[in-house]
Amino acid sequence: MASHDQTRKAASGESSEAVSVASRLLDWYDAHHRDLPWRVPPKALAGGARPDPYRVWLSEVMLQQTTVEAVKAYFRAFLEKWPDVGALAAAPAEDVMKAWAGLGYYSRARNLKACADLVAQRGGRFPGTEAGLRELPGIGAYTAAAISAIAFDRPAAVVDGNVERVVSRLNSIATPLSEAKPEIRALVERMVPTRRPGDFAQAMMDLGATICTPRRPRCMLCPLRADCSAIVSGDPERFPVRLPKDDKPLRRGAAFVAQRSDGAILLRKRPEKGLLGGMTEVPTTAWSARVDG
Repeated sequence: MASHDQTRKAASGESSEAVSVASRLLDWYDAHHRDLPWRVPPKALAGGARPDPYRVWLSEVMLQQTTVEAVKAYFRAFLEKWPDVGALAAAPAEDVMKAWAGLGYYSRARNLKACADLVAQRGGRFPGTEAGLRELPGIGAYTAAAISAIAFDRPAAVVDGNVERVVSRLNSIATPLSEAKPEIRALVERMVPTRRPGDFAQAMMDLGATICTPRRPRCMLCPLRADCSAIVSGDPERFPVRLPKDDKPLRRGAAFVAQRSDGAILLRKRPEKGLLGGMTEVPTTAWSARVDG
């Protein structure tokens, strides 16, 4: 009699290797997943609980270019103030920016508010497909795939830095990472199971964050070590391969501080787009790498 995995493989076209990798990774995730405030653990999902798309979206936007530890407190504070997308849409933009202060990359906060406004206008429901999600402000390819997989259980290739590292090592991809991204995405697409794709995406992230780390990976604890060609090579840290970074020019400029007798300081608002968009600053000259003799 065919096993459950074999039956699923035949129906979906998944390779036996991909099914085996997904199965072992999900077993590892069931036992070793990280406990995160925006995550529904596997046992709860098995019992019928469903992820809240609002919470998944909020966490994914916050996690862009920010560490998990830094995001936890902000995530809880946002939920306390605005427990659903309607509440966030009704909040003044200034309050949202104030609550975001310290997370950096403030364009994310402006897009967060714009996205909440649009979703609320459309009835308060997030679209479940990657294509629909990408139509919303601030949601790119990665975020759309993550929300679609985690919140709506749709098979999607969720590829962040952790996943790139895991896949690069599994396959000893010698192409520099900047050029290998399409190859990595294609490999992830073949690995994504039809069953529990959201947990699979989070398992890949957890594996990269806790086991397949950039330095001193804990290969002996990895559930995929039998498949990892980088272990065979004896140098997992070689992957992913990165090109040398170009030296960045030193830019110079001048800032002007004008203070009134009452202590108030003259400030101006930066353009909405670009570095630190919409933030206030003291007036400055242009910042240039030019050196005049």
